Amino acid sequence: MGDDSEWLKLPVDQKCEHKLWKARLNGYEESLKIFQKIRDEKSPEWSKFLGLIKKFVTDSNAVVQLKGLEAALVYVENAHVAGKTTGEVVSGVVSKVFNQPKAKAKELGIEICLMYIEIEKGETVQEELLKGLDNKNPKIIVACIETLRKALSEFGSKIILLKPIIKVLPKLFESRDKGVRDEAKLIAVEIYRWIRDVLRPPLQNINSVQLKELEEEWVKLPTSAPKPTRFLRSQQELQAKLEQQQSAGGDAEGGGDDGDEVPQIDAYELLEAVEILSKLPKDFYDKIEAKKWQERKEALEAVEVLVKNPKLEAGDYADLVKALKKVVGKDTNVMLVALAAKCLTGLAVGLRKKFGQYAGHVVPTILEKFKEKKPQVVQALQEAIDAIFLTTTLQNISEDVLAVMDNKNPTIKQQTSLFIARSFRHCTASTLPKSLLKPFCAGLLKHINDSAPEVRDAAFEALGTALKVVGEKAVNPFLVDVDKLKLDRIKECSEKVELVHGKKAGLAAEKKEFKPVPGRTASSGAAGDKDTKDISVPKPGPLKKAPATKAGGPPKKGKPSAPGGAGSTGNKSKKGLETKEIVEPELSIEVCEEKASAVLPATCIQLLDSSNWKERLACMEEFQKAVELMDRTEMPCQALVRMLAKKPGWKETNFQVMQMKLHIVALIAQKGNFSKTSAQIVLDGLVDKIGDVKCGNNAKEAMTAIAEACMLPWTAEQAMSMAFSQKNPKNQSETLNWLSNAIKEFGFSGLNVKAFISNVKTALAATNPAVRTSAITLLGVMYLYVGPSLRMFFEDEKPALLSQIDAEFEKMQGQSPPAPTRGISKHSTSGTDEGEDGDEPDDGGNDVVDLLPRTEISDKITSELVSKIGDKNWKIRKEGLDEVAGIINEAKFIQPNIGELPTALKGRLNDSNKILVQQTLTILQQLAVAMGPNIKQHVKNLGIPIITVLGDSKNNVRAAALATVNAWAEQTGMKEWLEGEDLSEELKRENPFLRQELLGWLAEKLPTLRSTPTDLILCVPHLYSCLEDRNGDVRKKAQDALPFFMMHLGYEKMAKATGKLKPTSKDQVLAMLEKAKANMPAKPAAPAKATSKPMGGSAPAKFQPASAPVEDSVSSTVELKPDPKKAKALGVSSKAKSAQGKKVPSKTSLKEDEDKSGPIFIVVPNGKEQRIKDEKGLKVLKWNFTTPRDEYIEQLKTQMSSCVAKWLQDEMFHSDFQHHNKALAVMVDHLESEKEGVIGCLDLILKWLTLRFFDTNTSVLMKALEYLKLLFTLLSEEEYHLTENEASSFIPYLILKVGEPKDVIRKDVRAILNRMCLVYPASKMFPFIMEGTKSKNSKQRAECLEELGCLVESYGMNVCQPTPGKALKEIAIHIGDRDNTVRNAALNTIVTVYNVHGDQVFKLIGTLSEKDMSMLEERIKRSAKRPSAAPIKQIEEKPQRTQSISSNANMLRKGPAEDMSSKLNQARSMSGHPEAAQMVRREFQLDLDEIENDNGTVQCEMPELVQHKLDDIFEPVLIPEPKIRAVSPHFDDMHSNTASTINFIISQVASGDINTSIQALTQIDEVLRQEDKAEAMSGHIDQFLIATFMQLRLIYNTHMADEKLEKDEIIKLYSCIIGNMISLFQIESLAREASTGVLKDLMHGLITLMLDSRIEDLEEGQQVIRSVNLLVVKVLEKSDQTNILSALLVLLQDSLLATASSPKFSELVMKCLWRMVRLLPDTINSINLDRILLDIHIFMKVFPKEKLKQCKSEFPIRTLKTLLHTLCKLKGPKILDHLTMIDNKNESELEAHLCRMMKHSMDQSGSKSDKETEKGASRIDEKSSKAKVNDFLAEIFKKIGSKENTKEGLAELYEYKKKYSDADIEPFLKNSSQFFQSYVERGLRVIEMEREGKGRIPSSTGISSQVEVTCVPAPTSTVSSIANTNGEEVGPSVYLERLKILRQRCGLDNTKQEDRPPLTSLLSKPAVPTVASSTDMLHSKLSQLRESREQHQHSDLDSNQSHSSGNMTTSSSSTANIDDLKKRLERIKSSRK
Repeated sequence: MGDDSEWLKLPVDQKCEHKLWKARLNGYEESLKIFQKIRDEKSPEWSKFLGLIKKFVTDSNAVVQLKGLEAALVYVENAHVAGKTTGEVVSGVVSKVFNQPKAKAKELGIEICLMYIEIEKGETVQEELLKGLDNKNPKIIVACIETLRKALSEFGSKIILLKPIIKVLPKLFESRDKGVRDEAKLIAVEIYRWIRDVLRPPLQNINSVQLKELEEEWVKLPTSAPKPTRFLRSQQELQAKLEQQQSAGGDAEGGGDDGDEVPQIDAYELLEAVEILSKLPKDFYDKIEAKKWQERKEALEAVEVLVKNPKLEAGDYADLVKALKKVVGKDTNVMLVALAAKCLTGLAVGLRKKFGQYAGHVVPTILEKFKEKKPQVVQALQEAIDAIFLTTTLQNISEDVLAVMDNKNPTIKQQTSLFIARSFRHCTASTLPKSLLKPFCAGLLKHINDSAPEVRDAAFEALGTALKVVGEKAVNPFLVDVDKLKLDRIKECSEKVELVHGKKAGLAAEKKEFKPVPGRTASSGAAGDKDTKDISVPKPGPLKKAPATKAGGPPKKGKPSAPGGAGSTGNKSKKGLETKEIVEPELSIEVCEEKASAVLPATCIQLLDSSNWKERLACMEEFQKAVELMDRTEMPCQALVRMLAKKPGWKETNFQVMQMKLHIVALIAQKGNFSKTSAQIVLDGLVDKIGDVKCGNNAKEAMTAIAEACMLPWTAEQAMSMAFSQKNPKNQSETLNWLSNAIKEFGFSGLNVKAFISNVKTALAATNPAVRTSAITLLGVMYLYVGPSLRMFFEDEKPALLSQIDAEFEKMQGQSPPAPTRGISKHSTSGTDEGEDGDEPDDGGNDVVDLLPRTEISDKITSELVSKIGDKNWKIRKEGLDEVAGIINEAKFIQPNIGELPTALKGRLNDSNKILVQQTLTILQQLAVAMGPNIKQHVKNLGIPIITVLGDSKNNVRAAALATVNAWAEQTGMKEWLEGEDLSEELKRENPFLRQELLGWLAEKLPTLRSTPTDLILCVPHLYSCLEDRNGDVRKKAQDALPFFMMHLGYEKMAKATGKLKPTSKDQVLAMLEKAKANMPAKPAAPAKATSKPMGGSAPAKFQPASAPVEDSVSSTVELKPDPKKAKALGVSSKAKSAQGKKVPSKTSLKEDEDKSGPIFIVVPNGKEQRIKDEKGLKVLKWNFTTPRDEYIEQLKTQMSSCVAKWLQDEMFHSDFQHHNKALAVMVDHLESEKEGVIGCLDLILKWLTLRFFDTNTSVLMKALEYLKLLFTLLSEEEYHLTENEASSFIPYLILKVGEPKDVIRKDVRAILNRMCLVYPASKMFPFIMEGTKSKNSKQRAECLEELGCLVESYGMNVCQPTPGKALKEIAIHIGDRDNTVRNAALNTIVTVYNVHGDQVFKLIGTLSEKDMSMLEERIKRSAKRPSAAPIKQIEEKPQRTQSISSNANMLRKGPAEDMSSKLNQARSMSGHPEAAQMVRREFQLDLDEIENDNGTVQCEMPELVQHKLDDIFEPVLIPEPKIRAVSPHFDDMHSNTASTINFIISQVASGDINTSIQALTQIDEVLRQEDKAEAMSGHIDQFLIATFMQLRLIYNTHMADEKLEKDEIIKLYSCIIGNMISLFQIESLAREASTGVLKDLMHGLITLMLDSRIEDLEEGQQVIRSVNLLVVKVLEKSDQTNILSALLVLLQDSLLATASSPKFSELVMKCLWRMVRLLPDTINSINLDRILLDIHIFMKVFPKEKLKQCKSEFPIRTLKTLLHTLCKLKGPKILDHLTMIDNKNESELEAHLCRMMKHSMDQSGSKSDKETEKGASRIDEKSSKAKVNDFLAEIFKKIGSKENTKEGLAELYEYKKKYSDADIEPFLKNSSQFFQSYVERGLRVIEMEREGKGRIPSSTGISSQVEVTCVPAPTSTVSSIANTNGEEVGPSVYLERLKILRQRCGLDNTKQEDRPPLTSLLSKPAVPTVASSTDMLHSKLSQLRESREQHQHSDLDSNQSHSSGNMTTSSSSTANIDDLKKRLERIKSSRK
């Protein structure tokens, strides 16, 4: 029971993981209860169980598992976070629950899966279940299918994706297990329920019996559409509605919803595509041209069979289509025509959209072939053209269809109309815009008057269909002059039509009842005019109305939408004009007089031709009055103008009369219904008078009035032709001037450019300069509307003239055409036609281009030319291209039909000759301009290949391609490019150039579009792969394009598309999506036209927020106006614009303003304390995250609700950044006035500000930092101190921002950090900033290091936490950083510390690599700054600490570098000062300073002592330096250029992508295998090995666990890695470069791999393990023996220390060591024994003998003994010479052990002779000469006298005395002071007591040594040694240092070992190296450099000893010391070699 009670006490989550099943059962039961109690789905309780839910379902005990499943189900149902567990839990259910025998378990498992689907995780669940279908256990497969079936049945086919299920169905039907087959049958029936016959094709190949059974089941199913019975969480309201409706008995809405569910799956999608091009008969192209029709038939039949496949693989079908087209068009045998048509049908059906690019070629041929009468041919052609229509758009083939409509053959006309009718059925109001409808209606109207009845019927049907699709309102303008009978017929047809898209399209349009037609017919009836076609007077009523209403759009807007706006309005008017011409019959003069006399006074008519001008003038005045009073309907315009033209008419000589006459014409035109007939009567006279000086203006007014009545285009054409038929140049120039003005007033629409251009050319050739000038002015005005294309017509003018024209165009550049002010009747009604205008903004612009005369060039594109372009010889190809360029140039504007040219040019786009590619691109640019918008139809076959050229490696070719694509897109718009899969196929190509150019292009174009085709979603997967492309530019472009994709597709679709990514990629992409969501611009608003409806019109409605009342809509839409134009430039900020626009001043805002008066922060007593308590008690989430998750934001919102004003909180948590800016502005305003509130909510304010740091918007960030500066200034004034909670939840996030790329921000953050030190202790800030130095962001590291330097400078060393030593070691690591700024910052910081603290720094830093050390020394030398200056400077500079960086840099350059030694003396003597500036007071510190300063007198002696031996010591030390980098210079000479390549490849070895890694490894392997190249790797070995074991670690931790990864991939990667290593370790020179730390990690990785049980389970696993074995042997044999031995020792020590490490691991390490021991006899001479013994010493220190004996295995102790024994055996007594690197030998039993062994071996061998070593050093024994004894003892005494080695010296002396009991040490003690002698005796006594008493040396004699501190002449080593191993006690040691100086000065001790040059001080302490780990590059290098360091250290120690022994030894012994030193240096050198 004891066991029981144990687990009962555990918390629930631990019970759930307990190894006892009872405990787990209990845990699950309790969890279930907890889950049922929690009411809040977002409670933090749920998160505790996140990691456990998988264990709940996969429990190994069946009973417990059941309970776990119950609990898991409740968890999934209620927990907000449950979604995160989907993948692991469902895969657990599949593998561990579905195979259980208990039905209950399976039921619960299925329930859990369904619950996950309900909480919106359907995709993941489905993925896991589909994986389950591959399981070997049929039970699991059955359960998975059952789950899928239930899910489909309950949730419906919208939630459960059927495509992947249907794909695996045939495989399930083939299963050997009957259960699986039965279940497959059930799910097939269920799927059939949802998608009906779509399921048949994918299942057509299953067993016929099974298919028959299925058919039987399918028949039984009810025919009604199925409905889901269970809903996702997000849909559950809908469910409630549905239930209500069902209870009410109606389910109309439900039906509506589900109606669009059924066609959701397209059978085509479920099919596998078949590749047929390769299966065509080899001789197909020959046969199809054969003379015999039978052969041609065979060829076609072969194709027919192939195209019967329902889905075809995309490919290049151009040749096949060309062949079939030829048969259809040219073959005489109609049977074959029908057969070829069938083949085309098959192709179109099988390829769908991919066939679109060929549609343009085939459509005209098929339509023209309708001349055939045979029904079977007609039917085949109809099927073909209908199938082809579905692959393209009506827009693309409209040109071809319209061209055929004018054919004379009635059958062709009939079939074309019928085809149009069928096509219209597939359209909707949006896909059949007016621009398309207009030309079709025009053509069809001709057909309804055709003589052939079948043509008329077909045309009626087509028009009826159009009426049904777009509604009457849209079609009526085109049916103006259709008589009633025909109109009724059209309507009748429209009612019969059934649309493909249902009736929605028509309904919408018909609701807007628009009844101009009945009105018209009525008015014409009233007039009693029988001739409906030529209605005379009454018709103008409606005529006026219609054009007027249409043109009525723009003027109200005040601002038209550029050329398009003006164009479209006029365009409509023109149409009106064409269709309802008022051609008044010309009346005879008698009739006119009769009509005129009815309305004019009799006298008036009589006096018209009076000879007296005054009478004529009077008559005119009466005439004018009469006209002014006349009513519009009664005014007989023609009669009146006839009267005016009566003799003398326009030959009137009196200018006054003439002026009156012209004025009256203008009046009549304005007031009456003025027809063209009337106009023709007067125009001639007007043009004649227009040049008259006095009457000219009146004539112009009259012409303008006529233009208003009869439309400008007609009037202008008449006037121009009249003017140029005259000879009078004045009239010509004035007519041109009038026209220029009129165009500005009326707009350009409908003008006949062709006619004008010929007239303008005539004018330009005129001799009269005035005419030429007027012509040029007119061209300028036309340029405003037509654009640059106008110039093309005048390119052949004389250069002088052309330059004038260009100058005029230049003036007009950038101007937008003015708004038309005329052409609009005052009677216009408010029911304007804007709805139509809004539809196609480009309409007008295109219209102008349409007016340009286009040349047909297809006849010039001969087959010779095409073959030239494709010739093998590039010169001929060039000729061909030149010819094409010439043809296009000559033609200026061309028709869209260009024959075979597209295919020929397409071939040249991938020409091997880049010059030709560029030429082709230039031609394509010309082509775009020449063809205009019609180029659309060539986008697929020519435009997309241009995009492929964007992937060219040459920059200039890419630029040309981009220019061409832009030229095309300008003409075509973007829709054509984005439709279909072509663009996504391009993006799929893994060409970095192509990707970055294409994405850049899309990022530029997408923001300007209002809508995009749905096919854009196809690009998204490739966009995601670009986000992770290895090329940085591609990644950047992809990130830039992301927001614009999202703007069109929406976040949901984009996020859903990440489903197929790898988990790691998915997380990254989702994070980027979140970021992009914030940057997402709003879609461009509809063009400004829409805004003309002030009263809540339909157009702007989409931009109005729901809350805005209708009156406000004006403001909202007006603000939005700039959007579409600016969208491109704004990028992100356009979002802001629209957001502002949306914020409509709503009614509630008044109330809000009142609310805003109160305080913004409410003071809640103890609120902050309570929050801190909650956080400590884990009641709320701790504010700690890498990016803020929703739960944090919600939590903060909740906490704020009690103490922040509601309106402010809404602003603070608004989704739009503008509101955050507002919130910050308010907070700044209230800062001073609400100090208490701010302090009360400070923790929340700071937390909210941390959220702002994660925003991407710079303006918010700047505002936030501004606020923080003010806030901290306020807090310091209030003397507030930040709490720990506030600091820890704010400072780390602030520090993140130090790494911002923008300088301004970094500066602000530094300023804030500076101010923070006033409210939060600098010493506490220090660790936070220290943490910041570990960032990946190099800017952040650099800034943090600078900041640390500033802190030390301002506050002294006490800020360094946890201890100065640790802190400085951390900082010093960064000296080796790969980023230059970081290195500099680290160096500057250490220099700053040095300036404050002197050479103590070197001790604190510990061991540094050679390179780093030299950099640091160099930097210090340069800084050469007197420390005494520091404190004063700091005090001045503290307010502007931000500048301290630069000040530091200046210090570095200050004085000339002084001699280091003298400088250090100063540092010593002045060392008191830096601390004087410290803010933290230390009681005893001041006394020290005073004493130091008092005793200045002693100082003068110090320098002499230091310099005494300086040079001797320095020189030998520096000798070995060049040898350390022996490899490097050689490497640099040879390979410096390849180094960067190798670095790059090595960096890829550690890639997370297996393929990348394998590629990199292969490349390296190639290098290693070639002897001559292998040395290129020299200098990169460590780097390469690190990358390799990081990859090993990645495989072990990540890839092996990833179930999605093929294990073969992993094996492949392993074999690459191992192969590489074996290659590497066979090259001895390279293998030796591997350093200890790296070897240690490598061995760790390899041994872990050998022990990985998961590998053994794989097929080739055993092979891998054998290879690893082989590799390990190679590593042991070939590496540098010292390094590998050292690495293994450290590894063994680690593995024994690590509790998690397996005993097997340690055992393998020891086996490696045994192997090394076996190799020792051969390698002993190449080993650096000192280092090995140091490692063994550390090992024995960590594992004393007792501890080792406690190990479970006896191997470690035996291994160690064997190793030492072997070393002793091989080295003999000399082994004791190699303990030089060990600081304090007493810390381990190593020395004692060696001595014992030596003694033992000597006793055994009996040999007492001394043996010489190779290195020439000899060991002392009994027979040694007297001098040698003296030497040895002198050395021991030196150690005792030195600060570091006193203990060691005593121990050696003790050993020596014990060994040679008769040795005389008296002479050495004689010369020393009494104090020293007693110290030595006492020390020996202590050692004797310890040794005899305890039997071994204690591992640390801390207490005794510290007691001795006060009286020992040199301080003991123990303290300093401890200080350096743990880095903890540095504080006291620093003060001990200073105490020593004082003691020296006061004469307590005369050893001056402190006065040392910097290098020695730097090296004085060989820090016991911590276990090297190469994850940090620096550490990995440490071991290589340690040896060189040792040399310095030994020479060092000896130098100390030589100083200090001055008093102890005779001068002769002191010279002996120097000799000894030299010997040792020699020894080190020789060992080096």
